[in-house]
Amino acid sequence: MGCRLRAAKRELLRVTAGSDAGGHPAVVPDPTATAPGRGAHVHPTAECYELAVRRRAFGRALRADPGLSSVPVRDHVAAAQRAREQ
Repeated sequence: MGCRLRAAKRELLRVTAGSDAGGHPAVVPDPTATAPGRGAHVHPTAECYELAVRRRAFGRALRADPGLSSVPVRDHVAAAQRAREQ
């Protein structure tokens, strides 16, 4: 969705429209790919995430409000990258 490169499904992070910790509408990560509803896939890298945000791709792909917060996805991607670096 961000970089638009093709990859195997297991290499991508599925995201869905949901709510953040405060109960506000947001784009949330679905690493197990089991959440109901429409989902979209993005590479779990900061670069791909930033491209998706810049292109406003989350709202279009999820057919949701374009102003949805994507902070939960950013936090998940950052934590995943820190874990890979260790």
